[in-house]
Amino acid sequence: MSAHEQSITLARHAARAAADKLAEDIVALDVSERLALTDVFLIASAPTERQVNAIVDGIEEELMKQDLRPVRREGRSEGRWVLLDYADIVIHVQHAEDRVFYALERLWKDCPVVDLELGDDASAKAAPAGESEL
Repeated sequence: MSAHEQSITLARHAARAAADKLAEDIVALDVSERLALTDVFLIASAPTERQVNAIVDGIEEELMKQDLRPVRREGRSEGRWVLLDYADIVIHVQHAEDRVFYALERLWKDCPVVDLELGDDASAKAAPAGESEL
């Protein structure tokens, strides 16, 4: 069983909102076969606490337009790792240093990657600072 289409669509909306706020390394993992609690982990990062919080604000504003509110929100005050739980998807917005340290992608490496359909423009914005495409 793979993630529901509704969960993937929700992850794509959140990913576009994160990209609009210059989130880096936006990745979605289909964790539905490993976890009974959610379908998709969306992971994004930023180099500063202020930007982490701006990305979280952008995601919440976008999903609020669809009358969606997080079931749970953690880490907002620190701005290092903010978790937004929307039941079908769980969004992790991490400070770049914390993302490297905790390496969620490595922990969930057996899970399929979800195509977020961000396109070349959003992918370029989502690339880490200082890196360019070859």
